[in-house]
Amino acid sequence: MSHPNNFPKLHNAAWPGVVGKGDGSEPAIDLDTMLDLTAAAEVDGIKFDGVDLFLFAPHVDIDSSDDDLKALADKVKARGLTIGSVVAPIWPPTGGGPAMDEGEGRTNFLKQVEKGCRIAKTLRELGVRPYGVVRFDSATGVADWSTDPIGNQKKIAKTFKLAGKIARDHGEKLAAEGEICWGGMHSWRAMVDLLEQVGEPETVGFQADMAHTLLYTLGENAPEDRILPPDFDWSDKATLDSALKTLTTALRPWTIDFHVAQNDATVFGSGSHDHTGRHCLATDPNGKLDIPHVAGMWLRDENGKLTKAFKHICWDGCMFPNEVMMQPKTWNDILAAMISVRDAHGWKE
Repeated sequence: MSHPNNFPKLHNAAWPGVVGKGDGSEPAIDLDTMLDLTAAAEVDGIKFDGVDLFLFAPHVDIDSSDDDLKALADKVKARGLTIGSVVAPIWPPTGGGPAMDEGEGRTNFLKQVEKGCRIAKTLRELGVRPYGVVRFDSATGVADWSTDPIGNQKKIAKTFKLAGKIARDHGEKLAAEGEICWGGMHSWRAMVDLLEQVGEPETVGFQADMAHTLLYTLGENAPEDRILPPDFDWSDKATLDSALKTLTTALRPWTIDFHVAQNDATVFGSGSHDHTGRHCLATDPNGKLDIPHVAGMWLRDENGKLTKAFKHICWDGCMFPNEVMMQPKTWNDILAAMISVRDAHGWKE
């Protein structure tokens, strides 16, 4: 089969090896193994172009030295891969703090953003990271945010604005992850409001994950912002498309990072995430998304024109059991789904 497009580049996320692992759960899968699994996948002669990374030990320590980062760059290059977006560990258990905390929380949050931007810049300078952003979120629970929605939203916006200055100083951009478990970002309206309050679209944008954003349409954690009707019939594709159009029209202009994913429209708890979107396997029969079709709603504007707003797309496969992640078929199926997106909505350079 012909696959003429070579952009956007296709990345796999390494963090499913650590997110939801440990603390009495399954053991983490080390970075070398995740890189090997990614590099080994192949469909129709096409391989993954790179990986996106979580800047957290045991994968990549946020306090990595320049020598550590040189070694990281070398091991990624040795497998024929590049690095794209990186995730800054801005949550309290990882050394950060809630973005709505105007004291120590904000200080620690910004400290982690700065460390993440330093690593991102260094990897860029080492020639292993030709594109990508630094990803973050509010590190704030929805219940805590809800005690004062207007005031807390302003506090988060100020923190994000300060984080944007740090990113600019490093030649980086920040993408706020739209996920229902983060206060101030837990609904699509709240997410748009927050980005507008920050008001720096050239520096602080949105990271859309198809699994998480689907839950925006269901009003999870924000019933007042539900788009799909209650007791929605998932066979009604026209209504689903209409809801997704409302969602993507609002958030696409802010989107600078993108995750291809599948979702069965349920929420899932594992590890430190106790209420978030379920990432299904690409071939899951319960998946509610026509992957290339829905991806196109994010990758093309309202007139059907490609936005080319980012150079790579990534698959986020969090919460899969280790047994599933160690199977080569898992990554070949995921790569095939990524290729189908690029075939339908990619371009050639």
